[in-house]
Amino acid sequence: MMHPFDLRLDALTQAYRDGRFTPREVIATLRERALALNPEFNTFIYLLTSEELEPYLAALDGAAPQTLPLYGVPFAIKDNIDLAGIETTAACPAFAYRAGQDATIVGQLIALGAIPLGKTNLDQFATGLNGTRSPYGLCRNSVNADYPSGGSSAGSSLAVALGLASFALGTDTAGSGRVPAALNNLVGLKATKGLISTAGVVPACRTLDCVTFFTATADEA
Repeated sequence: MMHPFDLRLDALTQAYRDGRFTPREVIATLRERALALNPEFNTFIYLLTSEELEPYLAALDGAAPQTLPLYGVPFAIKDNIDLAGIETTAACPAFAYRAGQDATIVGQLIALGAIPLGKTNLDQFATGLNGTRSPYGLCRNSVNADYPSGGSSAGSSLAVALGLASFALGTDTAGSGRVPAALNNLVGLKATKGLISTAGVVPACRTLDCVTFFTATADEA
């Protein structure tokens, strides 16, 4: 059964301000939903445990929703982008390392109140546009199982398309942040190269890489 939350940014923000939900309720429900869907879609390589999520939730306990623009907003992170204390695999188990600090953009989003739910599946080392080149399983399309999900940021597109995150971070060197968005009925925003820091991103091509956003609507992007 689908969860009761409207994860679009304006709707979720208003729900928090009205006291209809708390971040703890939202994140716990989304995590259970993600665990249930993952065997079918292979969206996440890693979902944060309740213990790993607690510091992000505890940081919001004393804050009013209106004080942080992304208060309690769940987001997903392509697994070639670092989240402190969590393994970055780039979809290659032999390459995996535990990140010592957040990628710059991840740290900025957390500082604004956003909560990372997990690390998403991708075409290995972000090389590919179909979403099937991962030892963690192929990512099936959210709309039609006969279609590819698109890649390389396949899992990030599915996290949003399946209603598991308000937005997700991907990367784009040659289409990886826009192809999976198009194939899953989302908006994929590739900002001007250099506008968003790529510090903490495993490069496909360091001089061309961009961090991208997957969202449900153009306004949110």
